[in-house]
Amino acid sequence: MDTPALLIPLIVTGLAPLGIWIFRKTPNTREAVSFVAAALTFGFMLSLVPGVLGGEIKTLTVFTLLPGITVKLCADGLTMIFGIVASFLWFLATSYNIGYMRGLNEHAQTRYYFCFAIAIFGAVGVAMSANIFTLYLFYEIISIFTYPLVAHHQDEEGFSGARKYMVYLMGTSKLFLLPAMVLTYVICGTLDFQLGDVVKGIFPADADPFLVQLTYVLYIAGLAKAALMPFHNWLPSAMVAPTPVSALLHAVAVVKAGVFSVSRIILSGFGLETMNALNLGIPTAYLAAFTIVVASIIALTKDDLKARLAYSTVSQLSYVIIGVTMLTPDAVTGGLAHIAHHAFSKITLFFAAGAIYVATHNKKISLMGGFGRKMPITFAMFSLASLSMIGMPPVCGFVSKWYLINGAMQAHQIIILCALLGSTILNAGYFTPIIYRAFFMAPDPTVDYDHYSEAPMTMVIPLTITACISVLLGFYPQLFFGFINIFTGFRG
Repeated sequence: MDTPALLIPLIVTGLAPLGIWIFRKTPNTREAVSFVAAALTFGFMLSLVPGVLGGEIKTLTVFTLLPGITVKLCADGLTMIFGIVASFLWFLATSYNIGYMRGLNEHAQTRYYFCFAIAIFGAVGVAMSANIFTLYLFYEIISIFTYPLVAHHQDEEGFSGARKYMVYLMGTSKLFLLPAMVLTYVICGTLDFQLGDVVKGIFPADADPFLVQLTYVLYIAGLAKAALMPFHNWLPSAMVAPTPVSALLHAVAVVKAGVFSVSRIILSGFGLETMNALNLGIPTAYLAAFTIVVASIIALTKDDLKARLAYSTVSQLSYVIIGVTMLTPDAVTGGLAHIAHHAFSKITLFFAAGAIYVATHNKKISLMGGFGRKMPITFAMFSLASLSMIGMPPVCGFVSKWYLINGAMQAHQIIILCALLGSTILNAGYFTPIIYRAFFMAPDPTVDYDHYSEAPMTMVIPLTITACISVLLGFYPQLFFGFINIFTGFRG
């Protein structure tokens, strides 16, 4: 039976940009619109929690475009992971945006908040998609409305980065994702996901194996927001954007839409039976392992803090892919948990990078000697989030990596196990020098060190909250594990 209430978060996030435009001449009211919309969306997502954890799967067919082509929404365990993370982080990102945009007196702030809100609308839509067509629509909305954010500075570097961003994301979606959707409809006669069963999938057992394999490859290539190599280069190029946009790209909307879509299509589209029968999972896991290691090595070479974090994101996203494609219960659990765990930790790191820039106008790691003594809260939170990326207890990154390592052993994949363990060393290799330099090394003589202090509290408080949540999720991962268990059915 349809649940019309599922439209509420889309209506709220859809009306928010209109409110932002209407109140464009009163900045405080304009930003209040984002706060209210984020709170309402997050509140609605929380209202779904008891039902979803009780095993309910709510759906709503919004309208039928053509026979078999519908815009359809759902709320299940996987929806909740992305929906809760996106709406909650939107609230904190709005506070951070105020400090960053006003602190640097950035231009075109109404356009910025307008596009930011539509990107969240797209992310919520992706999270609630009940079929591939709906997911495709919202996936493209995110791409279109994050382009002005990437090109925000409107200089040559900004337009160049935004152009590459758009060519990669729109090019792959048109060349690969759209044909994959058409092939799926031809093979299956439907685009609706198999909700409530990650084993069966929607592909019939007697489907031509070659066509199914081809469709799968097209999906993996078409979902470039997941940044699996060689479709990753848009992500470092998008670092020309303001830092809050980088946080949006890397933690909230864009990359999470990518790995969420890959997870949804594999688990609710192909299903474990088809993935195992056609041996689709392990080759993808090897590609993800390659991405993890190579991106980590590249991150080691970057002196620009945002560039280092960008390659860290490329690497960390593949933890989700590697988990979902190893197909064992622990691996899938670890991969899906990493969607939320990575979001809170990575947004902390980008928030910290932005706070450092606002306070010092510095991006170079080699010039950050002693910064930790001037900005102790920011660098302490940066350190906590770094531990999560490395996979150290008690921060949440340790939990997902623990499950991934167990999953690799369940799958008897020694090479993948070595990649996971090796990546932990590489992660430590590119994060610990930043922390050591900030707290224990002398300031660079070319830096105006004495005038530095913490960034505005509207920036420091959000990054402190997200860092603390990263720690809390390390001690209490049950909330997101509850959604994962009810979605996969692996543990009752």
